[in-house]
Amino acid sequence: MSREELALAMTKEPAEARRILLRLWEEGSVVDRCAAAHFLADRQDEPRDELLWDLRALEVAQAADPAEVHGFFPSLHLNLADVYHRLGDLAKAREHLAAAEAVTDTLQDDGYGRMIRGGLARLAEKLAGR
Repeated sequence: MSREELALAMTKEPAEARRILLRLWEEGSVVDRCAAAHFLADRQDEPRDELLWDLRALEVAQAADPAEVHGFFPSLHLNLADVYHRLGDLAKAREHLAAAEAVTDTLQDDGYGRMIRGGLARLAEKLAGR
């Protein structure tokens, strides 16, 4: 997936973004497919549809060469933990939160890494309160 295609998809209305990302899902490399599914999840209107795309992204990442996708895992698991939390499946939410926390060493100390770590901390607080 070119950065231009991804940037274009992120600026479009949800339906157009989904069309661009679906093409990348169908035609792209393993990394493209993982990224496309990851971003398609965020472009869904319903949590159950979001969950399906998050699970697809994780499945592709788990089947890929770890060197190509290791940076995806903290965010993939965070998104899964979040959507399971919103769907009320707290056991699955905690499972994916723990999986995300176990791979935060792959995150750099930059804006993206801080964003993911912050998301994990906020979700952990929500789950601790339930």
